[in-house]
Amino acid sequence: MKKILSMLLVACTLISMTTAFALEKGDARAVMGADITAEQKASVYKTFGIKEGSVTELTVTNDDERQYLDGLVDESIIGTKSISCVYIEVLGEGDGLDVSVSNINWCTEDMYANALVTAGISDAKLIVTSPVEGISGTAALTGVYKAYEDITGEKLDEIAKLAGTQELVITADLADQIGSYDAVTIVNELKKVLGETVNMTDEEVRTEIKNIAAENDISVSDGQVDQLVSLCRSLEKLNPEELKARVESFQDTVKKLAGAQAKIQEIGESMQKFFENVGKFLSNIFSKIG
Repeated sequence: MKKILSMLLVACTLISMTTAFALEKGDARAVMGADITAEQKASVYKTFGIKEGSVTELTVTNDDERQYLDGLVDESIIGTKSISCVYIEVLGEGDGLDVSVSNINWCTEDMYANALVTAGISDAKLIVTSPVEGISGTAALTGVYKAYEDITGEKLDEIAKLAGTQELVITADLADQIGSYDAVTIVNELKKVLGETVNMTDEEVRTEIKNIAAENDISVSDGQVDQLVSLCRSLEKLNPEELKARVESFQDTVKKLAGAQAKIQEIGESMQKFFENVGKFLSNIFSKIG
């Protein structure tokens, strides 16, 4: 479960390029991966906690995914089938973000939440899931686009969609190497200074990124810095001040999600180590008995 509001990362950026949407509390959509079976769909609706047919259902295909992910994500991550599914519901003003993820191994809750923030979605419930374990979740990202376009009746800006997708991918890649919390932190801090970086040379932006990393006690390689420079140039095409305001308003929410995910991972690693030690202990006993 390392990489999902890297999907929402994408969704968030795309919305920031459009005018404000007229969303009403309770508006909801369920988006199904095109390649799931009827039995799997029933399982997904159970995870969503709603009855099939109770909300408008949309479908996302592997071709839909490739429209935004080709060239950004390894072929093995995109795959050939669309399996992941998403449920989005508009909440009341001030209710904040409620994000949950299950059976997804490419993006985490914090990345999705961050993407929502980037897109300008401040009050929403998002559930991303798959009927089988170990799915990347890329179809769900595209599903977020489809759902909001259907709810609002507005086409999301293509530049924003692409920028959001890039944000998701880069944050997910960073999370693999430095952890979800640090990845989300450095990307969010970078968003806050887009109004300044737009007038900087690439070398000056690299220095700014390294300073942000040092201030947050995060180690980044030259290759990772180059990725962030590329992301910075994409995000600069959006409205820097609006994006900064949204990030500042919801950074605590996103960081809490990231911190919770890091804690879960830490517990999982501790349990794995415990059982490995138990296994070695029993193996030694049985070898002596034998």
